[in-house]
Amino acid sequence: MRFSKLIKHGPEIAILGEFNPNFPPHPATNAAISHSCDQLHVRAHGTWVSTADIRVESLTRYAGIWIAPGSPYRSLDKTLGAIRYARENGVPCFGTCGGCQHMILEYARNVLGYRDAQHAEYDPYASNLFISSLTCSLAGREMTLHFAPHSRVAEIYGSLKDTEQYYCNFGVNPEVVPLLKRGPMRFVGSDQEGEIRVLELPGHPFFIATLFVPQTRSRAGSPHPLVTAFLQAAVERATGSRPTTFARAT
Repeated sequence: MRFSKLIKHGPEIAILGEFNPNFPPHPATNAAISHSCDQLHVRAHGTWVSTADIRVESLTRYAGIWIAPGSPYRSLDKTLGAIRYARENGVPCFGTCGGCQHMILEYARNVLGYRDAQHAEYDPYASNLFISSLTCSLAGREMTLHFAPHSRVAEIYGSLKDTEQYYCNFGVNPEVVPLLKRGPMRFVGSDQEGEIRVLELPGHPFFIATLFVPQTRSRAGSPHPLVTAFLQAAVERATGSRPTTFARAT
């Protein structure tokens, strides 16, 4: 959908992470927000917030939360607290690369009850690793993805497959996949190797995590559909409007 008129003071998006202008996904995140705003005819802007500075009580000012690539973060606990806030309060939340990994970790701890669930980047010798080092790094690789039919992600893409780029060295520990599948989270995207790469939470306005970095594919005049759908959900939250359809590529 397009909003009928330009919103002069559009919603603010919190981008949680340690901004590094020399790390390509970070400036690409800013650019992708701009590209999608142009398509939606809205003025929204992203504000980078260091994870060390996160205050859950201050997150109410934001219409959406983007958990950015570039982990390890300065504060694991504050990052997980922000994700939990978004999940429990219906705040649109988008996690890419490291953000995806931390959304999985929050889900394992606070929904599935594995309080000792850990990420190998912080504690490689933890006894309950839900995020582990990948056997083969995905950094710099492009891979074809296949999406589950009738999933929200497939609807956003308007397709059951696409090609995306990665910057990560960590992913879901294959040993815990059966545990993750016991809860409401849906695993809706996998690569040609059959590994989990996309997750979504049904019933939430927008709670989607991707191990790839869609923002790097966004271009002026051709924004990435996932970024556009995320911003659309944020605008709908800010304005109190009801969603009618999901943003797709044009």
